[in-house]
Amino acid sequence: MTVKKTNRKYYFSVEGETEKWYLDWIKQLMNNDPSAAHTVTIDCKKEKNPLKRAKSLTILDKTVITHWFDYESDEDVHVRQFKETLDALKESTTFKKQIKYNLGYSNFTFELWMILHKRDYNAALAHRRQYLLGINSAFGENFAELSDYKEEASFKRVLRKISLDDVRSAIVRAKGIMKRNEEAGLILHQYKGYKYYKENPSLLVHESIENMLKDCGLF
Repeated sequence: MTVKKTNRKYYFSVEGETEKWYLDWIKQLMNNDPSAAHTVTIDCKKEKNPLKRAKSLTILDKTVITHWFDYESDEDVHVRQFKETLDALKESTTFKKQIKYNLGYSNFTFELWMILHKRDYNAALAHRRQYLLGINSAFGENFAELSDYKEEASFKRVLRKISLDDVRSAIVRAKGIMKRNEEAGLILHQYKGYKYYKENPSLLVHESIENMLKDCGLF
C-alpha cells in the first residue's frame, strides 16, 4: 500500500517573473522525485515590497517567508534600494509577530545563481549585463541580450536543462563562494539584523532551496 506523503508549504516573495518561474520548476522537480519524503507547495508572489506581502497573508501560525532580490550595484541608488528592502523585511516581522522574513539576495543578480547550476562562477563583474556570457556558456544558448533570456519561453527552455542534481551542485558552489569571501576577509555587513557582502559574487538564495531539499530528504 502506497503511503500518502504529507505536504510542506513554503512562502516566498520575489522581485521578478524569472524567480517565480524558477520556484515553480523547483516545485515540479521535487514533487516528481519518488524519493522525496514530502510533497511541496510553494506560495510565491511577485512583490518587491516584503511588507505588502506580509500584510496580504492571513496566517495564524509562525510562518517563514524568504524574499529574493538583487544587490544590483554599489551605485547610491541601488544601495539605497537594497537597504529600503531590508527596512521592509524588518518592519514585516514587527507588523506580524508570527512572521519571520529571511533574506535571499543575489549580488549582482539572480543570473549568478542560475549559472551556478552548471559551473563555478567566481568572477567579480563590473556590470550585471556581463552575466549574459555566463548564461550562454552554462546553458548552451546564444541570447543577444539578457532581456531575450528573460522572455518566458526562453527562460523556461533554460529551466528544462536544470535537474535536481544541478540544484544540489548549485548549492555547493554557492556555499563555496560565501566561504571564500569569509576566508578572504571581506566585510560581512550587517543592517537591521541581516548580513550581506557588498562584493560580488555573493548570494544567499541557495539557503532557502537547501532548506527545502533537506526538509524533504533530497539533500
